[in-house]
Amino acid sequence: MKRLFVFLLLASTVWLHAATLTLTAPVDYQVIQRESKTRGTISITGTLADADAKDAVVEARIVDGEKAGEWKKLAATFTGAAFDAKMEVAAGGWYRLEVRVVAGDKTLAESFVEHVGVGEVFVVAGQSNSANHGTEKQRPKTGKVATLNGKRWQISNDPQTGASGGGGSFLPPFGDAIAERFGVPVGFIACGIGASSVRQWLPKGAQFPHPSTMEWNLERLPGGEWASKGQAYDTLVARMKQLGPRGFRAVLWHQGESDANQRDPTRTLPGKLYREQLEKIIRDSRRDVGWNAPWFVAQVSYHVPGDESSPDIRAAQASLWKDGVALEGPDSDAIKGQLRESGGKGVHFSGPGLREHAARWAEKVAPWLEQELKSK
Repeated sequence: MKRLFVFLLLASTVWLHAATLTLTAPVDYQVIQRESKTRGTISITGTLADADAKDAVVEARIVDGEKAGEWKKLAATFTGAAFDAKMEVAAGGWYRLEVRVVAGDKTLAESFVEHVGVGEVFVVAGQSNSANHGTEKQRPKTGKVATLNGKRWQISNDPQTGASGGGGSFLPPFGDAIAERFGVPVGFIACGIGASSVRQWLPKGAQFPHPSTMEWNLERLPGGEWASKGQAYDTLVARMKQLGPRGFRAVLWHQGESDANQRDPTRTLPGKLYREQLEKIIRDSRRDVGWNAPWFVAQVSYHVPGDESSPDIRAAQASLWKDGVALEGPDSDAIKGQLRESGGKGVHFSGPGLREHAARWAEKVAPWLEQELKSK
């Protein structure tokens, strides 16, 4: 009985002082931007508690369905209990990432992330038709599309976290189209703000003669000029930076309705100024994130039947493609009739309209992406 008591006491002591491995990155359903057609690099960070990290070795492996890969020793750097490491992984997913810490032939602790993908990531910005203002919420059919809300990733069911509105968006069906065509998971960072003018996306202090119809995020200066307070721009850049250098494939910009054909003509933005202001947003954001991020710019100016386009704004948007500042996005002004809300009477898309919008984005993005992948 005495020996049994001693054994139980020792076993209890070992259990109480077992090491604990906590992973902080990646997180569940995270999509990492691949670096080439076949490969990507996962950053793995975490903490090892209740163990001496002096002789500890971090190992990881990928489990793809029923197939478990080999354990790989990682070049981990410890700072106290915290560590970081990188692991090259084949493009694809969802994978189960398993991580363990060993010392000699003893495993100190283990942990895992159930869903990790290496694929394509897009930042989506603009106004309501880039956000959650469609009439029918969408869900990805592939199960391989996720959205980052700033802190955690989740399957990309509408409404998209990070964007305004509580309805539907084009992101789930667009994500499905890319996932099916390229065989990899797709991630989104949704930043769209309903009713926003390009003026409201400008960096802080950028000036212009007249405000947009909605004046939030703007301030009137003593001399009568107006300026952006920079809140939308700062949020956009912060979310880009969160992904790290080259951490996403491209920005998809869909905006223009709040600058075209306003009821108060002084609030209508001339095409020349639209071009200058959007170019400033693109170039300044590239400088601030530290790399030349590609931007797609759609043709957008539709309001309602009878007010279906602004040639001036459309020409400004197209000039950015022609001059090589941005890539050509879809012409969403051409999506009309029953593809718009209220039987074709509104500005936002119906359920079929959202899916058509997604298809038109895929028509522009997919061929470009194929060429990008050939060059890497």
